[in-house]
Amino acid sequence: MTDAASWVERHAAAATSWDTTPNQFVEAACRGLRPGVALDVGAGEGANAIWLAGRGWRVTAVDRETVSVGRIQSRSALLAHPVDAIVADAASYRPRRDLFDLILLSYLELPEPQLRRVLANCVPGLAGGGTLLVVGHDASNLDSGWGGPGDPDLLTTPAHLADLLTHLGLVVRRAEVVRRQVPNDVGFHTALDHVVEAVRPAA
Repeated sequence: MTDAASWVERHAAAATSWDTTPNQFVEAACRGLRPGVALDVGAGEGANAIWLAGRGWRVTAVDRETVSVGRIQSRSALLAHPVDAIVADAASYRPRRDLFDLILLSYLELPEPQLRRVLANCVPGLAGGGTLLVVGHDASNLDSGWGGPGDPDLLTTPAHLADLLTHLGLVVRRAEVVRRQVPNDVGFHTALDHVVEAVRPAA
């Protein structure tokens, strides 16, 4: 069985594969934003997308796994604005231009060429004044933190992300490494993540 097939089988068999609460850094960054139109690229099983929809956002969630997209649809069905969940590959998905007040990339760890492609595809989708929020495992986590990918080619830094987004025409408001506590049997592990917030200038 391939890794992809194994992943689908495990997730289809589980009632809930991931925590249904939003990521703490996503929640903190978005609480101060006025609800509008949001896009979650690489949404997984939709914890962030569903949380945003519950706060009044009109959310489109994109993920390549049919099982995950189905779970997002079922879990958000009773909300006033259910999540519009789409099966698509994050690396090739092109959002509608000038539409989104928020685009979220949460733990979407990709090799550099694919990361650049995703960012280049997403930026035109932002409305003027819209925010691109990137949260992920930081490159420093490999040696100094816990969990996350073990492949350095899938990790990056806030400084590098800020440079890429600046070259794409966004104004970077925040780019930093943050600590996340992950509970274990005797206390917690410390993971090192990054949070990058960038805004498309209003026309």
